Amino acid sequence: MRKVVLSAFAALAISAAPAFAADMPVKAVKAPAAAPSPWDVAFGAAIMNDYVFRGVTQSNHKFSAAAYIEPRFNITPDLQLYAGIAAESIKFPNGANAEIDFYAGIRPTFGPLALDFGFWYYLYPSGTCFNLGTPPGAFGADCAAHGFLPNGNAVKEDLSFWELYAKATYTAGDWAFGPTFYYTPSFLNSGAPGEYLSLIVKYTAPANMAIAKEIGWYVSGEFGRQWLGTSDSFYGLLNTAGGPGIDYADYNTWNIGLGFTWKQLTLDLRYSDTDLSQANCNAFTSDHTAVFNGSFSTINPSGVGSKWCGATFIAKLSADFTASSLK
Repeated sequence: MRKVVLSAFAALAISAAPAFAADMPVKAVKAPAAAPSPWDVAFGAAIMNDYVFRGVTQSNHKFSAAAYIEPRFNITPDLQLYAGIAAESIKFPNGANAEIDFYAGIRPTFGPLALDFGFWYYLYPSGTCFNLGTPPGAFGADCAAHGFLPNGNAVKEDLSFWELYAKATYTAGDWAFGPTFYYTPSFLNSGAPGEYLSLIVKYTAPANMAIAKEIGWYVSGEFGRQWLGTSDSFYGLLNTAGGPGIDYADYNTWNIGLGFTWKQLTLDLRYSDTDLSQANCNAFTSDHTAVFNGSFSTINPSGVGSKWCGATFIAKLSADFTASSLK
């Protein structure tokens, strides 16, 4: 009502003194600030000397490049939907040289607790099947036509698979920690179900401990356990239940690293390892570079051993951006 009265008074004043109306200063009315868009896009790329996934190299301990793009929609400031596509260069036993990831999920936040639930699909195109003893067409390709790999290992043409995941991160000051959990009914399309549970801890140095202006640093580590079931009959070996397939060995994996950040760049230096023997690593990975070195186990009677699951050092340089940060 007060605004109506004032407006009426102003109108009467102007009409009563028209000769002075043109001389009156005009005050610009500031438009209300536009609400921030709920949409955003994260994107980035990385290069690394070794692409390691849960303690196992995916690039034969060679260099790998990666990139991703992730559109996001903020339903509220504390509830985000997202979907993304990522790609990494790999060197798999079946000849696949690229991993293409499709993922989507939801991220609710409750104060210092951030949750993440989603679905991840790992696609490994352009593979070749190797297994001399497989009937033609039994696994989507004439594997017998290509025989075994030179070291006697067998591998499917298609190793693509999907996982469901749940993550939680609790932030307390400069510390962040929380568990991750992944489940798949067929890890690497082997027929063996898999569950992965880990705990991640990260310390981010405060600004007053920065190495130099805008150069921050952090220390982080992860300890995880990968459970694996029994593969399908493609791999042939009799399992403990008397049927075909390999009873893959469960294993622990861990990593610890030091990272440096400058604007959108991150340099991460990390040590990674597992407790898988070279024999059980070979049975799990079908490593085409593995050689005979007397690495025998109940699931690896060939004596061929793989170094794909052993200790390794990883140096990774990445750049990460969001569209909103570039405005």
